[in-house]
Amino acid sequence: MKALVIGGAGYIGSHVVLYLCDRGIEVTVFDNLSTGKQENLDERALFVRGDILVETDLEQAFKDGNFDIVLHFAALKSPEESMLFPMRYAKNNLTGSLNILNTMLKFDVRNIVFSSSCAVYGESRYIPIDEKHPLEPINYYGYTKLAIEENLAWYARLGKINYAALRYFNAAGYDLDGRLRGREPQPTNLLPIIMETASGERSSMEVFGTDYATDDGSCIRDYIHVNDLARAHFQALEYIMAGEKPLVTNLATGRGYSVLQVIESAVKITGRTIAYDCTERRKGDPAVVIAGTERAFEALGWQARYSDIETILKSMWKVYGN
Repeated sequence: MKALVIGGAGYIGSHVVLYLCDRGIEVTVFDNLSTGKQENLDERALFVRGDILVETDLEQAFKDGNFDIVLHFAALKSPEESMLFPMRYAKNNLTGSLNILNTMLKFDVRNIVFSSSCAVYGESRYIPIDEKHPLEPINYYGYTKLAIEENLAWYARLGKINYAALRYFNAAGYDLDGRLRGREPQPTNLLPIIMETASGERSSMEVFGTDYATDDGSCIRDYIHVNDLARAHFQALEYIMAGEKPLVTNLATGRGYSVLQVIESAVKITGRTIAYDCTERRKGDPAVVIAGTERAFEALGWQARYSDIETILKSMWKVYGN
């Protein structure tokens, strides 16, 4: 089987490439290396440098590939940034994804696994958030993910593609065998920022809001280890290639940790002081995001194995603490 992994030099994409190569999938990575890292590239995968906004780049990759399936990770992903610069997110996430879909059809590639997000749900009306929850994103990033899902659904309804859209809940951690160590430049997610603070790269960090309706006032999130994510993508790939109907599913644990709980756990694991300042809420941040996970188990037989906060933080400290 031949897979094109778009954004395969990035944090999540590179872990998925590693998992696919371990299982004998013939992988081509397509990435512009704007945020992806050269050091994340698996030597078993063919690398094609290109941009999803340049249609001729995509066409050249597809022309030479004869792919069975595409896995799409190439998106800008900061909710906060998307509220300030929506035009960037419209161009990259929306236009880029349509370029991918249309190039797939031009070269008769009919299967895709899409990296979606829990940001499509917005504020939780109930907990846990299952796939039947209303889709009301509260930041533009989440809107772009939802819009891409809607296009996938239309293309599938018109008989053009089959797809899986995987809605992540806060991916974190590093390969448990230590094979991937490329760190994200200028991270915006909580756990890398905690690690940078613990390692001394930052003198302190910010906790955005301590007046939410939670036990300690800070936001609660459902974290998933990137090794669990990688396995889920492989299982979704098998599901789609077997001709099953389109799948939209959460990928998470069903358990949440507050920002202050995560910092406390990181202090214990790293043995370092983690200084932080409590500041105002960020626009677009829901108070509590915890997932329902039944559909992933029912459809794929998947459930998280390595996503307790201690395992996640220990795998990260092996990268940041050295």
